[in-house]
Amino acid sequence: MSRGSFVFTPMALRSLELDEAMLERYKYKKQVASHHLNSYMLKKEVRDRAQLRSGTALPAAVCQDVVVQNALYTGDLEAMQHLFPRGSTANLIIEPQGGDMRWVAEGEGLWSLSYEQELTTPLHITAGRGFSDCLRLLLQRGANVDLAPGGTTALHESCENCQPECTKLLLVHGANANAVSEDGLMPLHVCTSPESLECAKYLLQYGAAINGRSVDEDDTPLHVAARNGLPDHTELYLRYGAAVDKPNFEGLTPLNSACSQRQEVEELQHYFKVCKVLLGAGADVHTTDQDKRSPLHLACKNANPDIVDLLLANGADVNEMDYGGEAPMHNILKVVCYKIPHEPERIVRALLNHGSIRVWPGALPMVLNHCSESPRTVEVLLNAYSHLKVTDTWVESVPPEVFKEHKEFYQSIFSLELTPRSLQHLARCRLRSFLSKRVHEVVPKLGLPTFLKNYLLLEYRGYVH
Repeated sequence: MSRGSFVFTPMALRSLELDEAMLERYKYKKQVASHHLNSYMLKKEVRDRAQLRSGTALPAAVCQDVVVQNALYTGDLEAMQHLFPRGSTANLIIEPQGGDMRWVAEGEGLWSLSYEQELTTPLHITAGRGFSDCLRLLLQRGANVDLAPGGTTALHESCENCQPECTKLLLVHGANANAVSEDGLMPLHVCTSPESLECAKYLLQYGAAINGRSVDEDDTPLHVAARNGLPDHTELYLRYGAAVDKPNFEGLTPLNSACSQRQEVEELQHYFKVCKVLLGAGADVHTTDQDKRSPLHLACKNANPDIVDLLLANGADVNEMDYGGEAPMHNILKVVCYKIPHEPERIVRALLNHGSIRVWPGALPMVLNHCSESPRTVEVLLNAYSHLKVTDTWVESVPPEVFKEHKEFYQSIFSLELTPRSLQHLARCRLRSFLSKRVHEVVPKLGLPTFLKNYLLLEYRGYVH
């Protein structure tokens, strides 16, 4: 044995052999991946050069290569710089792996279950994910900015996913701000969330049609903003000259669209702001849809008390009938039990103070049953009558569990079976009847004490007397 050497034990030798085998496997995998990438790039370069020599434009080629797809979907700029060097083209159509299963006709009555593929492009992938550096590289490599193999352009994708920087890049490189998708939508039509405001601004700066119509619904961007409760978008579109009262195919103006949308409690203020902006711009409160429903009908149906107050303050007709013969009061009473958190009692009170028709007395037990979970709504409604014919049917109309929860209130109602309404209430009814539709306007001007003023305007007291 030479000086400076030492003897390996069998265990040490075995460990070294395992390490060497692991290193060899790693090198092999790296070589395979490198070969895959180099092979793809070599074929791509040969194809590009051949087409450049022929003088023809480079058509979009279908790419199923996972190396390219991985780089695009992860926003790997370094890999993309290798995949798309100077002089190459980025005009590719990507066919992603996977997708939903569907039955496809194979001919002669045969069908097969296969994956449904949605074609896309490198621009779509990077623009929709906000990979602006990758998008810029692709655009510099001459990618077709308006290519839409899947039915939408990359601009639709960036706007729908609220990517303003990518939106601006596409527009700067000539993207069509009015491109129509397979579903008949322009990019402004897919700006449906608050985060898409900057995208909408860029679209308008680059010539998007402010009154462009969708193919199926005939909606303008203002319809879309109103329907989605977007006050900032609404203000923006009106500044650019949006038509405030254009009806769509269903006869809905933007104001009708805002009022017709189902609204959760946390969304009520957004829609109120939209309606306030539209009315400030001159929207007509009397325009009805195909079913002759006014904005007030729709706002009552969706139980937005602030919008109802706003519409009434702007001259909405409280007793206008739709094609079904229903007034706004009918619409709110039908949804009270589903809209307790929306404060439906405020709407009933506002309608009555503006001279709304009342429920036929014979139908009050049915209304009582439907609205019993909202005692305030029941109180306001019953205080619009000078006389009530309370019977056993009324008692049976209130579910036992509701009666138990609001016992004091319902006992005050049922006690009227043997007792007439109070003199104070009768005086209130007489004055309200005299003032009719002017109650809301005249009472605040009478200089009455606050308690008495509120009493005349049907303020809640928690019992009926």
